Amino acid sequence: MKHGDAETPRRPPRRRPMSCLAVFAVAFTVSQTSLADDVTPPSMPQALQVPAGNKAFREGAAIGTQDYICRPSSSGFAWKFFGPQATLSNKHDERIITHFLSPNPFENGTPRATWQDSEHTSKIWGLTVASVTVQPDAIPWLLLQVVGAEDGPTGGDGLSQTTFVQRLNTAGGVAPSTGCAVSGDVGKMALVPYSADYFFYQAIKRISSS
Repeated sequence: MKHGDAETPRRPPRRRPMSCLAVFAVAFTVSQTSLADDVTPPSMPQALQVPAGNKAFREGAAIGTQDYICRPSSSGFAWKFFGPQATLSNKHDERIITHFLSPNPFENGTPRATWQDSEHTSKIWGLTVASVTVQPDAIPWLLLQVVGAEDGPTGGDGLSQTTFVQRLNTAGGVAPSTGCAVSGDVGKMALVPYSADYFFYQAIKRISSS
């Protein structure tokens, strides 16, 4: 805020109580907004670093399942991954995003990992571009590039500006080691619990000098 030079009045004007409350409310709102925008991803392998020019703007802690189905394979039978089912929550344990697999209309219906904003229903689809196994008993950490995005039906864009997504701090979710060994197992499903932290990035907006 710019302050102009002025003579000091002999009696400073009294600030009304309601004005003080209003100023406090505005300051509190600004403070809360700043905290909401303060997203700091943890340390991670170099392969999962997001390219320069992008900044994390949202995060969510996911609880859900990694879903598998038993299918015939070249070696006999194997569990095949067919999608996640998870809910992402913010630091206040409020549900903010759902995560699942769905056809990407921007790739002629190719199934992709999908995130949908719970409030305004904007949606993104991601393609895995890097994967690192950090713990052998947990699903890999991932870097995904957004390959499709759409606003919600009322114009909500809470997620549609996303450029990259990271899946970090994973626990669980690995396909079972048993239960898919004979023809009678074909068609069985295994919904394996997992948790992870997801970080959403958007392009850094550059202010025009013109």
